[in-house]
Amino acid sequence: MNDRLRIALYQPDIAGNTGTILRFAACLGIGVDVIEPAGFSLSDRALKRAGMDYLEMAALSRHADWHAFEEWRKTGARRLVLLTTKATAAYTDFAFAAGDILLFGRESAGVPDQVHHAADARLTIPMRPGARSINVALSVAMVAGEALRQLG
Repeated sequence: MNDRLRIALYQPDIAGNTGTILRFAACLGIGVDVIEPAGFSLSDRALKRAGMDYLEMAALSRHADWHAFEEWRKTGARRLVLLTTKATAAYTDFAFAAGDILLFGRESAGVPDQVHHAADARLTIPMRPGARSINVALSVAMVAGEALRQLG
């Protein structure tokens, strides 16, 4: 597994998106951290349909809540990189580093201010005016792809 980069999902609420992300991460050998509570059961049919038989290959870690995740992250001294529509810095202008955790918020609400402020960096995917957001699974693929490109 590629431990140079991890993907974290803050309280995801759409099973199909999480399944797609787990499949993507399994194929590229990237670990995924799910910060609970999720808006669905991890045994959900939609999760299994999107993740297909790759779910068994996925390196999934579950954290009971934000505090448990933060405790784990700080123990490993990993940098937290939040992707948010509230940021001004583009992900393409950022220098990713080995050990980074890419954090993506809930599809319905992003992350609370406490989580936003805990991030070491806040990045956005530049979009045309009037567009609200890109599907989280597509966002994960775009940003993780750039981070992996930079990390070689």
